[in-house]
Amino acid sequence: MAITLASAENALKTVYLGVVADQLNSKTNPLYNKIAQTSQNVTGREIRKAAPIGINGGFGAGTEEGNLPAAYSNKYAQFVLTLKNLYGQIEISDKAVKASANNAGAMVNLLNAELEGLLKASKFNLGRMLYGDGTGKLCKVTASDSLDGFFLVDDTRNLIEGMVVDFSDTTGVIRKKLRIEYIDRNVNYVYTDSKVAWSASGGYLTVQDSYQNEITGLGAVFSETGTLYGLAKSANKWLIPASASGASFTETAMQAIIDKLEDEKGSVIDMIVCPAGVRRAYQKLMLTYKSNIDIMDLQGGYKAISYNGIPVVSDRFAPKGTMYFLDTSEFALHQLCDWKWLESENGRIITQVPGKAMFTATLVKYADLICSKPAGQGKLSNIAEA
Repeated sequence: MAITLASAENALKTVYLGVVADQLNSKTNPLYNKIAQTSQNVTGREIRKAAPIGINGGFGAGTEEGNLPAAYSNKYAQFVLTLKNLYGQIEISDKAVKASANNAGAMVNLLNAELEGLLKASKFNLGRMLYGDGTGKLCKVTASDSLDGFFLVDDTRNLIEGMVVDFSDTTGVIRKKLRIEYIDRNVNYVYTDSKVAWSASGGYLTVQDSYQNEITGLGAVFSETGTLYGLAKSANKWLIPASASGASFTETAMQAIIDKLEDEKGSVIDMIVCPAGVRRAYQKLMLTYKSNIDIMDLQGGYKAISYNGIPVVSDRFAPKGTMYFLDTSEFALHQLCDWKWLESENGRIITQVPGKAMFTATLVKYADLICSKPAGQGKLSNIAEA
C-alpha cells in the first residue's frame, strides 16, 4: 500500500496526538505532573482569575440581644495574563516521504523519530519554563568571541545542544537563530554555528523568538520586585512568598519555613524542589545524623527522597543553592485547549515550507501558569551545595 502525506496526516491526528499529549502532560517532570490543567478562567486571549486575599470578614461574637456581625464578603484581587503560545514543530523532507511511499514501516519510523525529537525538546523547554520569569532569558552572556563561535555564560543549566537561541543586549537582538553545537559545562562556554565577525557581552540568550513570550514560572512568583499577573508587588505585599536564608542548612530551617507557611497562610506543602547539589546536601545532612532516607514513588514513574512524607524532588532547572517549598494545589496551568496540531484553512496539518522541498507539522498549546496564593509558597536560599 502506498503511503501518502494524507495517510501520514491521519496517523498524526488519530494515533500520535493522544500519545504526544499524554507524554507531555504526564512525563515532563514531577512538578509539571502535579500542576492541574484547566480551561477555566480563560476569556478570549486572556486568563482572568479572581484570587482571594485572606478570609471572609463577616465573623464575630456578640451578646444574645446585640447586633449581628456586619457582613464582609471575601476580598479578591484580579489576576490577568495573556495566554502564551507554545509551539513545537516536526519537519520531513519530500525526498524522505517519497522514499518511504511504498514502505509503511519506513514512514512509521520516520514519524516516530521526528516525534521523539519533538517530545524531548518540548519536555526540556516546558520543564525549564516552570522555573523562569516569563522573559525567556536562559543565561547572561559575560563575553563572546564570534570568530571561534562561542559565548561565555554565567549558567548552562537552561541550555542544551541543538537549541536555537537569540543573543540580545540592552539595545535589542544582536544575532538571531544561533544553533548551539557544543556546551563545555566545565568552563561555561557555549559554541554556536555562527562564525560571523562581531563581539559583544553583557547581554543574554533566549530561545529563538521567545523573548517575553514564555509562561510565568516560579522565577516571577518568587521575585520580590516587579509585577505579577498585572499587579505591582510593591503595592501588594501579599503577593510576595516567604523566604529565608539557608546558609545554616538544617532540618530545623526546613521545618521553620514549612511551619510559617502552614500557620500564617494555611498552606499544605506537598512538594519540595531543589537542584541536585541541594538534594545531595540534604542527603549528607541525613547521613550526619544517621537518619534513614525514605524513597517515595511519584506520579509518572518518578522517585524522590522524602522529608516527613513530603517528596524532595531534584530538578536541573531549579536555581543553584535554592530549595522551594510548594503547595502545588494553588498552581494551575490555564489553557485554551490541550495540545493540538495547527491546522490550515483547509484542515491540513502537514504543509509545505514555502520555497523548499520540506513539509512541517506544528503542535500548539495556548496556556499560562497562575499561582492563586503566591505568599503561600516559600524558599530557602544560599544553601551550600554538596
